Amino acid sequence: MVKKIAKKSNVRQQLAQGRTSPIKTYMHLTVGSESFWFFMRFEFILFLLGFIPGAIGYFLRKIFYKNLFGSMGKGIIIGRNLTIRHPRKIFFGNHVTIDDNCMLDGRGSDKIGIEIGDDVLINRNCMLLAKNGSIKIGKRSSIGSNSVIVSMSGVEIGEAVLTAGGVYLSAGLYQFGDLDRPIIDQETYSSGPIVIGKGSWIGTRVTILDGVTIGKGSVIGACSMVNKEIPPYAVAVGTPARVVRIRN
Repeated sequence: MVKKIAKKSNVRQQLAQGRTSPIKTYMHLTVGSESFWFFMRFEFILFLLGFIPGAIGYFLRKIFYKNLFGSMGKGIIIGRNLTIRHPRKIFFGNHVTIDDNCMLDGRGSDKIGIEIGDDVLINRNCMLLAKNGSIKIGKRSSIGSNSVIVSMSGVEIGEAVLTAGGVYLSAGLYQFGDLDRPIIDQETYSSGPIVIGKGSWIGTRVTILDGVTIGKGSVIGACSMVNKEIPPYAVAVGTPARVVRIRN
């Protein structure tokens, strides 16, 4: 099912419209429709605490970041230099770990932009961008370092999913049929959410495209590109990925 993506949700459009009022555009992109005082507190806390290393940094961020997010469970660890967008739409379970230099953009289209379950590990240099749909990560899952998750109509990662480094989940496409307009100016759409079933293993540098469902317990080999549904307990490799056997 194809879903059109409204142009107003595009960051480039928002920046272009905000040229006469840069501060309002920046506020909208960072904290959404929150008050100016929340925006100032958000900026102040990140400026003072975002870069502090070691246990002191973890401790201070655990205390002062709590009121920025939609909810934050116990035992959370937040690393240095975390870039945060729309924090009120980001929800953490218990014992979540976010490593250094990550980016969480909870913009989404609903009240929940990013929802991270208990005992989830987001490794260093990851980007989770809920552009026009939510990102939900189930309990005990691990997102490998340098991974990028982009959601236009939803990304759902089940419980105990293991992803290696450099994984790319790309949800959203551009129309390109109008030869008189640059592709960047044409409409965007999505063919559905990306869903990764419980207990799956996604190898290094795997790319998963828009609208793909990967069944539970599946294994996707390193450097594969997945553009169609993978059944449960399958082992799939290649570009595009093809099923080579079923785990049994």
